[in-house]
Amino acid sequence: MNIEKKSEEKKLELLVSGRLDTTTAPELDACLKESIDGVEELTMDFSDLEYISSAGLRVLLSAQKTMNKQGTMTITGVGEPIMEIFEVTGFTDILTIV
Repeated sequence: MNIEKKSEEKKLELLVSGRLDTTTAPELDACLKESIDGVEELTMDFSDLEYISSAGLRVLLSAQKTMNKQGTMTITGVGEPIMEIFEVTGFTDILTIV
């Protein structure tokens, strides 16, 4: 997995590529925890994300809970395999996916 960060004032964009699974989820979690303070608009671009496991979903849920208190979180570039996982798990009701 690779994470590219772009931050501008109170906005943070993360471009996440590769596989978000048990091995890599802690890396995304750590990146979010160190970067999310004061962020009012979080965008995660999943254009190049190939796979997401339950560990990755837990990180997204945690980030969504934090952003519910301080702003908004949007997921962009979701491909069909990832969208299927979001639909089956009910995450389409929790996350803002555009």
